[in-house]
Amino acid sequence: MNFLAIDTSGNYMTVVAVKDGEAFSCFLPDCSMRHSVSLMGAVEDALQKASLALEDCDFFAAVVGAGSFTGIRIGISAAKGFALAVGKPTLPVTSFGVAAYNAVNGGKTLCLVDAMHGSYYACGYENGGIVYPPSYLTEAEVLSLKTDGYALCSCEDLTLGGEKVERRDPVLGLEKAVKALAEKGEFGDLIALYVRKSSAELNAEKGV
Repeated sequence: MNFLAIDTSGNYMTVVAVKDGEAFSCFLPDCSMRHSVSLMGAVEDALQKASLALEDCDFFAAVVGAGSFTGIRIGISAAKGFALAVGKPTLPVTSFGVAAYNAVNGGKTLCLVDAMHGSYYACGYENGGIVYPPSYLTEAEVLSLKTDGYALCSCEDLTLGGEKVERRDPVLGLEKAVKALAEKGEFGDLIALYVRKSSAELNAEKGV
């Protein structure tokens, strides 16, 4: 299948265009707060490399979270717009899945996204399935799960407990995750995965 996949959930940005099984990508390692400015150029670059037009895509995928509230919305909006324009389906992918589908073994893996201030979004996988649901954890809670047998990984550069977390390739991970989910037929609406409420929502609840 031919497809276009977008990940604007973190500081980096990934766009992958796949034509006849071959992947072509555009990756910006430091795109924080500039996703809206850089995304269309990255999409055009990836499509040109693949000699692929939007109407040739069978579906459009986007990372729906966890990660940057603003970044997630940008990627979802773009993928939805492309899908609507050419009448094709969408496929949601999580940032956890991008890391998990890069796994070299089927053991217990805890995929992490930096939530700032010593906290992390986390999701546990084993043999391709979720065994620990998406959660908002402190560093101590993450390290406790590591003690329980989870190997830690992330698509970001993270250090916990004085040790570097295994960093997995966000480009290869996005390609592999989308292909695997598409084979399973997991198409659907692109709905943002917010593991934790935004600061604005929390402040509103407090009446701030």
